[in-house]
Amino acid sequence: MTEPTAILAAEKGRSLWADAWARLKANRAAAVSGLYLIIMALACIIGPFFTPHHYTTIYQDYNRVPPSLSAYPKTDQMDLAIRDAVKRARLDLVKWEEKDGKVVTTVSAAKPIDERVTRYLDRSDMLENTQVAVTGKSADGLSLTMTSDVEKKYFFFGTDNSGRDVLTRVLMAGRVSLSIGLLAGIVAVVIGVLYGATAGFAGGKTDEIMMRIVDILYALPFIFFVIMLVVFFGRNFILMFLAVGAVMWLDMARIVRGQALSIKRQEYVQAAEALGVTRWGILIRHIVPNLLGPVIIYMTLLVPQVIILESFLSYLGLGVQEPMSSWGVMISQGAKNMPSANWLIIIPAIFLTSTLFALNFIGDGLRDALDPKDR
Repeated sequence: MTEPTAILAAEKGRSLWADAWARLKANRAAAVSGLYLIIMALACIIGPFFTPHHYTTIYQDYNRVPPSLSAYPKTDQMDLAIRDAVKRARLDLVKWEEKDGKVVTTVSAAKPIDERVTRYLDRSDMLENTQVAVTGKSADGLSLTMTSDVEKKYFFFGTDNSGRDVLTRVLMAGRVSLSIGLLAGIVAVVIGVLYGATAGFAGGKTDEIMMRIVDILYALPFIFFVIMLVVFFGRNFILMFLAVGAVMWLDMARIVRGQALSIKRQEYVQAAEALGVTRWGILIRHIVPNLLGPVIIYMTLLVPQVIILESFLSYLGLGVQEPMSSWGVMISQGAKNMPSANWLIIIPAIFLTSTLFALNFIGDGLRDALDPKDR
């Protein structure tokens, strides 16, 4: 390398985005939060494919069982399930015991017992492959011994009121909450940036009319707006996405308009006008790109607002419906089971609050990284 080339290489500076990326990586809170959000998103996307239960599967014998790292069923649950199955079969339970992973059950009755009573035990979520023992039936048929395999199940986060696995459901709920937050945030950013940039750059009467429309929309109560949408279109995921995204862009439009009013007075915009660049070309090539810093920062702060808003609507019963769920729905359902089943509110609350903290830390990190005054 020649000496002039080395001097040029040494003097070459970094762009705003390269400098911002370096400063963002140096912010430990933002870096850890970004890694956490990536792990959380991957867990919610691919996690339900690897959990041992489907999010809609109901286990009637495992209603509201607490989180456990060991396998179910426990001894007391097994006793209750066997007694319930024998009672449904209208038999008397003599005894039952567990040997080498198998349950041996002896029943009796006043009349000869039909061997098809094994189906009653198989209907339980705890037993399977019930068969009559080789020497299990008495000569008079009034006593019968059956063997069953114990069906082991793991519920690391416990189950809900319906007997559904909380681990799978909290991951599926994460899909809904994160997707609503991200998609509604993107819609709000796209509409708000285009609307606000157009109003700020156009100025005059156009700006006045466009911003008065924003003021009118601000005056409409959001809950009333959502209720009207529910009445006309019903409750579903797409409705939530549209309802939230159609309102949250108002703040973005005002922020972008203020930035656009400042940018359009810059020398490079006046130079573009002097060169004959169309107003639409100036808007797309000069105004909007220079708004990306504040827009990105606001979007990272907007996503948590959308997630909280969706959780609030779900808490009121205006959110997603069964069998789908969201963190807000799970928290609402868990609040009804305090304090007897506190894991039903604690687990989704941990997922929700940790994600919101991570998003806010990233927003703070981007704000510091993209601030030109701190370069």
